[in-house]
Amino acid sequence: MKVEQIYTGCLAQGAYYIVSENEAAIIDPLREVKPYLDRLEKDNVTLKYIFETHFHADFVSGHLDLSKATGAPIVYGPTAQPEFDAIIAEDNQIFEIGKVKIKVLHTPGHTMESSTYLLIDENGVETAIFTGDTLFLGDVGRPDLAQKATSLTQEDLAGILYESLQTKIMPLDDSITVYPAHGAGSACGKNMQKETVDLLGNQKKTNYALNQPDKESFVKEVLDGLTAPPKYFGMNVAMNKGGYESLDVVMNKGLTAIPAEDFEAYAEETGALILDTRNPAEFHKGFIPNSINIGLKGDFAPWVGALIVDVKHPLLLVVEKGTEEEAITRLSRVGFDHVVGYLKGGFESWKNNSKETDEIKRISPEEFAEQFDKTSKVIDVRKISEYSAEHIDNAYNRPLDEISEWINTIDDAEHFFLHCAGGYRSMIAASILNSHGIRNFTEVEGGFNGIKKTGKLPTSDFVCQSKTL
Repeated sequence: MKVEQIYTGCLAQGAYYIVSENEAAIIDPLREVKPYLDRLEKDNVTLKYIFETHFHADFVSGHLDLSKATGAPIVYGPTAQPEFDAIIAEDNQIFEIGKVKIKVLHTPGHTMESSTYLLIDENGVETAIFTGDTLFLGDVGRPDLAQKATSLTQEDLAGILYESLQTKIMPLDDSITVYPAHGAGSACGKNMQKETVDLLGNQKKTNYALNQPDKESFVKEVLDGLTAPPKYFGMNVAMNKGGYESLDVVMNKGLTAIPAEDFEAYAEETGALILDTRNPAEFHKGFIPNSINIGLKGDFAPWVGALIVDVKHPLLLVVEKGTEEEAITRLSRVGFDHVVGYLKGGFESWKNNSKETDEIKRISPEEFAEQFDKTSKVIDVRKISEYSAEHIDNAYNRPLDEISEWINTIDDAEHFFLHCAGGYRSMIAASILNSHGIRNFTEVEGGFNGIKKTGKLPTSDFVCQSKTL
């Protein structure tokens, strides 16, 4: 028996590949299925089942393309109602893969169809659980995503999750390995550990949610500090439940190379948003007016989802040469399937055609320290928890994921400095502000991390971030 965790850092997502004898199973596959097909071919095994722990909200699963490519059926837990052929398992139903078995444990609460898959090895020993978003390391799945699909409140769902954990997970042996669907950085929980694998016994000791004295306390603690989910989540659920175009079709459309002389006309005809995926250090020096910068070398897909929101919005890409396929693939992971093309030759071709360009004023932390005084206005776009931990005295906290709410409160007549933790998020914010005609600001390279290293600016007392969640 072989169990492989296939972890994708930018989504903080874990898919699982299980092999026994000449058969395999895959749990919660990512959108692009070639890596799984390559594994199956290398191991010379047949994919017998594709297991889905639930209808995912934060990414589009590869279940449909994988099933089409292999003929393997898709399996969901009880109560799931997909709009395509699938096996809807019963609670405690057992599936065989080679000499091992996978038992379905219905664990509703995160969503009503959420299920945990219990792996039983060749000797009949219960050895691992694939918990999806029911149980994370250090946390549990947020219970507020399924409200619109049911008549239940988030308090109701949290109570159901408590019962699932107490009756299905807690009675299992401490030696069982926990394989969650997500790790730290995912918006599906609020307090996940950085590790991606652990023993259930350790989670019983360290996971705050598993250590509540009763249901009432559990509901209170799980809901406390829970921020609103990203707005694109519902659209991803709809795609996972209702279906989507093959990634091959999406890729073929997106890989249309558009010459610089035709790019503006393309944008006007399609109503596409111009998404520049270059590094912030390059973007600020020159870019197509009104384009938005979300760097590919970062948490690209989640930020696209959180800020663009509408997965059906057409996109035109400006990319570093050779990264076209990567950008389209990563966009497809969160359901953005409507890339209509990319700028042929990249930004250099735009400049070489004497097209209009724009830029963002960016300074070093040292320059910021020299220019800063008591009258300076500073906007910090980090998360509330980061800001609460430590920040520049009198800085305003305006989280990036809430920019649509606070952008209209900005007075462009008053200059301000803009920063995040390291410069990635602040450049995203800078590009959005600039596209809205707000230009009287200066972005700080290196963000708060660089600012702090100068030792020249007054900051609040440090508070451990884990205490501010």
